[in-house]
Amino acid sequence: MNEFWERSKKFFYRHKIKLAIFMAFLVLWLFCLPKNLFEDPTSTVVNSSNGTLIGARIADDGQWRFPEMDSVPKRFEECVLMFEDEYFYQHPGFNPISIIKAIGHNLTKKSRRGGSTITQQVIRLSRKNKSRTYAEKVVEIFMATRLELKHSKKEILRLHASHTPYGGNVVGLETAAWRYFGIPAHELSWGQAASLAVLPNAPSLIFPGKNEQLLLEKRNALLKKLKNKGRIDATTYDLSIAEPLPQKPVPLPDVAPHLTERIRNEHPGERITTSVDRPLQQRLNLLAERHYRQLKSNEIHNLAILVLDVETRNVLGYVGNSPSGEEHANYVDIITKNRSTGSTLKPFLFAALLDEGQLLPRSLVEDVPTVINGYQPQNFDKKYMGAVPASRALSRSLNVPAVRLLREYGLQKFYNKLRKMNMKSLNRPSSHYGLSLILGGAESSLWEVTESYASLASSLNHFTAHSSTYRTNEFVEASYLFEEEIDFGKQQFDPPIFGAGPIYSTFQAMYEVNRPEGGENWHFFDSSQPIAWKTGTSFGFKDAWAVGVTPKYAIGVWAGNADGEGRPGLTGITAAAPLLFDVLDALPHSGWFQEPFDDLVEVDVCAQSGFRASVFCDDVKKEYVPTHGTRSGPCPFHQQLFLDASETYRVNSECYPLENMVAKNWFVLPPTIEYYYALANPNYKEMPLFLENCSALENQLMEFIYPKADETILLPKDLGTKSQDIVLKLAHQQNNAIVYWYLDNIYIGKTENFHELILDIQPGEYVLTAVDNSGNRIQQEVQVRRASENQ
Repeated sequence: MNEFWERSKKFFYRHKIKLAIFMAFLVLWLFCLPKNLFEDPTSTVVNSSNGTLIGARIADDGQWRFPEMDSVPKRFEECVLMFEDEYFYQHPGFNPISIIKAIGHNLTKKSRRGGSTITQQVIRLSRKNKSRTYAEKVVEIFMATRLELKHSKKEILRLHASHTPYGGNVVGLETAAWRYFGIPAHELSWGQAASLAVLPNAPSLIFPGKNEQLLLEKRNALLKKLKNKGRIDATTYDLSIAEPLPQKPVPLPDVAPHLTERIRNEHPGERITTSVDRPLQQRLNLLAERHYRQLKSNEIHNLAILVLDVETRNVLGYVGNSPSGEEHANYVDIITKNRSTGSTLKPFLFAALLDEGQLLPRSLVEDVPTVINGYQPQNFDKKYMGAVPASRALSRSLNVPAVRLLREYGLQKFYNKLRKMNMKSLNRPSSHYGLSLILGGAESSLWEVTESYASLASSLNHFTAHSSTYRTNEFVEASYLFEEEIDFGKQQFDPPIFGAGPIYSTFQAMYEVNRPEGGENWHFFDSSQPIAWKTGTSFGFKDAWAVGVTPKYAIGVWAGNADGEGRPGLTGITAAAPLLFDVLDALPHSGWFQEPFDDLVEVDVCAQSGFRASVFCDDVKKEYVPTHGTRSGPCPFHQQLFLDASETYRVNSECYPLENMVAKNWFVLPPTIEYYYALANPNYKEMPLFLENCSALENQLMEFIYPKADETILLPKDLGTKSQDIVLKLAHQQNNAIVYWYLDNIYIGKTENFHELILDIQPGEYVLTAVDNSGNRIQQEVQVRRASENQ
């Protein structure tokens, strides 16, 4: 052993210079390749869920250079190896025979011949802007051998196909296949593959659309060589040489332009496979174009469509805007832009009230003129129904009941619910929005609103399919990435926000929207499959919404003008809903939601009022309501009346014998509610009058409709007069009553049956009094101001 070490030392000492040079050469060889062989910017490439190109954006350096391919198609591999490097799989990175032949040819002939292998060509492509000298060839060979050690032959071939120029600003096989033939590389025919194999040999000379004869000769020579080598048969050869040559580059697919642009901003230079269903996307594009042509006649130029998969929360369709042209900002991606939400948040409030047991689905809610701290909401048709079932108030999108219910539920509490639903656009305190939050006082995007509806549907689906459990992270952001698995959290028995029962009851109410009622052409929205849907219209007719959900799909539609211009007739029901239902018809059938019986309870419900039945309700029926509905109070509108023997008049013990009294259950509404309810419901039976000499003091028979308590009467300004006519309104439960009106104890008139009194009044503070012919009296203070005065 010692002798061996002695000999080794002597050997290293004698050849230390040679060994040092060898080691330096070895180190140089080992580290001659850069960490990243290619650092050129790449195009952003967007594929549909089946891997088909639906859009791309050019690289930052102005080249169409797709990200590197995963593999090289077999046909192209056969063609390029036969044309460029037949012994690719045998040589170590360079081919000595080819180099010698090339040198001999170049020394004896005027034309030039290359002897580079595909591996050398990869090195040359990575060392762009280098002169093509013999010294450079030596460097290429040196680095090529190192590349062969670092990468497999398949990987080297993939690098070559991904970075080879194909003329103009087209770089890479996949790019060339789309630009010259409009198809992906793996679908290239033998003739097309052969054309692209010979094209990089002289891309500046043999350019598609020019010098076609030279390109044709080279392609056909390659095809003949493939036939002679037995790679293709005679029939394939004959068919291939008959194929036309590529002409000028064709446009790349741009099926979802706004999504592609969004991905360019969020994933620049990457190849992204989205969850978009290409056939569905193409149908949505056609629908968007058709509806745009209809809407632009009313100078409505923009629209957007979003379709989500409820189960995965993936994007299936994404139309960011209409094909209206740049003059109408068609480049704006409406889906991501915040707009006034209109009435689209009302279902969330309905579900919240059901979830806490403050309401049953068909409980009557007030729909009367309302003023809250100077804020006076109005229904779209400026009419009132007095009292309306909550589900109908939702389905008819009545504004006044929504505002009153929001005040009852609590503005801050509802705001907190929306924040928990991942509505990030609500980035100001609840006080900033006020009660108008429920009518469009806040802004959100079609993306957020649609994914919120999808989350509700998913929560209900999971409950019915997974042993009555919920997921902690149900309200997550939607995704357009195909391979991204969204984390919905752990299973639990408590709902993250709303229970399945309230959600189901809300969807049932929203499903009733497409029942014919009123003059809004509801029959146009009948669909072959059920959907829970809601429309919304912002103040000033600037935004029209329609959002719908089925067990499988959530659909969001917006229509309007990107610049915020309002248009008459720009409403959710007329501008957005028709498109929503056309989109629904383009989707597979989903059926309807399964009923979550574990979160529903059967209770006795008063048929007329929708509240839990009290002992005074005669018409009682069984109904499934959310579990917490048992917390709601009994019907407040049914009471027991005592009538005379003829059941014509009300009586009491002061004026009528007890043994002759008849007890009757009666549906009784407060005066103001009754006033409007009776107008909308002709079958409403008012309470009988009291028998003469019987006291009526036990009931409040009268109530002011206008002005309400604490309401300031505003007179228009700049009319040139000191006084102005106003209309005083009062509701009385007895339709034959006579009411005498007083202002500051001065008699101003009387009304019969219909209690409205026109009064010429000046600004000031007054006491308004009303007395009926039975001596019943009501009184309240009234403030009258000019509209220009500070309140």
